[in-house]
Amino acid sequence: MVLPASMRLRGHRCFDHLHRRGKRYYGTWMVLRKAPSNAKLLRRDIHGLLTQTQPQSCRIAVVISGKVHKRAVVRNRLRRLLHDHLRLRFEARSTHSDVWLLFSLRPGADADEANLLEECDRLLEEAGLQP
Repeated sequence: MVLPASMRLRGHRCFDHLHRRGKRYYGTWMVLRKAPSNAKLLRRDIHGLLTQTQPQSCRIAVVISGKVHKRAVVRNRLRRLLHDHLRLRFEARSTHSDVWLLFSLRPGADADEANLLEECDRLLEEAGLQP
């Protein structure tokens, strides 16, 4: 299962915000960017209203470049793995609703799944988002 729509971060304006204002936390296989949320940048529906009026949890995006692995199947598997892991971490809590997160995997990050998840937890703890 992937992140619910209320947790998923989309749109180039949101990514630009994360790249400009985000604080970076570096790991061996991934980089975490954490920025304060900005509801004005979220996608709007056809009526001009926000697609999600009340934030349920923090918003998260996972980016996996083609440099990580040539095959899209492998990249999508890694993306689903991280989405599922993060969903379990943040779904029940709404304490971090004012934060946006961007996880970017580095080239060569097709390491063991357990190591990736361990590093993900370590970066979340370093960013002050782990319970």
